[in-house]
Amino acid sequence: MAREQQNQILKVLDNSKIQWYHVKAVVISGMGFFTDAYDLFCISLVTKLLGRIYYHVDGSPKPGTLPPNAAAAVTGVALVGTLAGQLFFGWLGDKMGRKNVYGTTLLLMFVCSIASGLSIGKSPTAVTGTLCFFRFWLGFGIGGDYPLSATIMAEYANKKTRGAFVAAVFAMQGFGILAGGLVAMAMSAVFRHVYHAPAYSVDALGSTPPEADYVWRIILMVGSLPAVLTYYYRCKMPETPRYTALVAKNGEKACRDMSKVLDIEMVKSEKLEENQTDGKANNTFGLFSKQFVRRHGLHLLGTTTTWFLLDIAYYSQNLFQKDIFTSVGWLPPAKSMSALDELFTISKSQFLIALCGTVPGYWVTVTLIDIIGRFTIQLIGFLFMTVFMFGLAIPYHHWTLKSNRIGFMVMYALTFFFANFGPNTTTFVVPAEIFPARLRTTCHGLSAAAGKAGAIVGAFGFLYAAQSQDKDKTDAGYPPGIGMRYSLMVLGGISLVGFFCTFMVPESKGKSLEEMSRENEGEEVDDDDESRGIEMV
Repeated sequence: MAREQQNQILKVLDNSKIQWYHVKAVVISGMGFFTDAYDLFCISLVTKLLGRIYYHVDGSPKPGTLPPNAAAAVTGVALVGTLAGQLFFGWLGDKMGRKNVYGTTLLLMFVCSIASGLSIGKSPTAVTGTLCFFRFWLGFGIGGDYPLSATIMAEYANKKTRGAFVAAVFAMQGFGILAGGLVAMAMSAVFRHVYHAPAYSVDALGSTPPEADYVWRIILMVGSLPAVLTYYYRCKMPETPRYTALVAKNGEKACRDMSKVLDIEMVKSEKLEENQTDGKANNTFGLFSKQFVRRHGLHLLGTTTTWFLLDIAYYSQNLFQKDIFTSVGWLPPAKSMSALDELFTISKSQFLIALCGTVPGYWVTVTLIDIIGRFTIQLIGFLFMTVFMFGLAIPYHHWTLKSNRIGFMVMYALTFFFANFGPNTTTFVVPAEIFPARLRTTCHGLSAAAGKAGAIVGAFGFLYAAQSQDKDKTDAGYPPGIGMRYSLMVLGGISLVGFFCTFMVPESKGKSLEEMSRENEGEEVDDDDESRGIEMV
């Protein structure tokens, strides 16, 4: 009877109609990703302002910039925290349940967003050091959102529209990036209207009004608003029925939780005692067991490598848009603008790219993911990222000509479109669908952490690699690099490798989570595992 009840719970979830709770869950979970994207990418908008405020050099022909180590730390420390958070909360979500730790991630984001804007110190090094400390813990909270949000949405959704719902949660990142650009434009426009400042070439010191120090702080602190507005609703979300039934083995509670949020009818349920199910489906093998390697090892290798490669390219593009825009002449020279003029111009460019390329890519994926499948979308995305990267890099001089800059922006926006109508979304969706319930957030956390390792490589590597080969044209404190053209070629090559690594990832379109994870199949126990036990995690 217990086994029948468990099967009924899973069948009802897989075949349930789209209901208000599904939409509500997308918004509650998605606002976390709205906050994630806002917090992770808004820092790229204010780094030039930080350089002008804290690292001005009297008599320099160029405005102040963050030193290489400070720029790398400010940009990358949140990514390091995100990686750690993905691993920790991924593991914790399988041990304690998704609900029990879900609100903690949002609380961390709220507190650390406020604290980041309040970073203080008697010297520039102290200010950036304090900022880096709080951004690490901000990233730690952001990291936890990845495995928990993806898994919660996947475990509640039906099998026919599951991909669209999980992708919709992730697509809220696009609105977060838009909001970051919009807030930065609004703040810089208001402050430059009130506090007029000349261009750097006219008055080097006066081009950065003292009040500009408030601007970057406000931009960072605004990221706390979505987190605090949805914290209550996250805490009220029940545990996912799949976790309760399959991992906690309490069918009675799973039915109660389902009845609270979904309009369904269940037969009278019984508690599933820990060893009450038959041995045929009583899988208990752990993450480091031979059984896991045989069943899911190739899949985990596929999800980790594709996410790693994707994020090298994606974060290199996103975090250093301002440098790419400057190198092709889309942005005016920094010395021809005041600090707030520069912030406004950079923010406007990022906003337009997000509006025309990033956001449409996300929502085309939401529309098509359950029609053409995750595998096909990921292949298409990686292929066209490769094509457009090389299309920008090979005739690079052509794009730097003033008459061709619009064409460059269109091509550049298309790389973002196919990143999001492609691997940036599918690498988030698939790990939540193909692993067993008791290891689902752990495996998603591992996959996401591999992605953030790639983001760190991109953030730190691109910072140096994209510097001009001519040492006289490099930013202050940087050694010569390989230049923007060859950096784009490298990113194109990385995208091509991601295309081939996609063949290790299975298609999950239209299949139940248990079918993909082989949750109800018996264990394959060998003599060595039987003698020493296989519960490793």
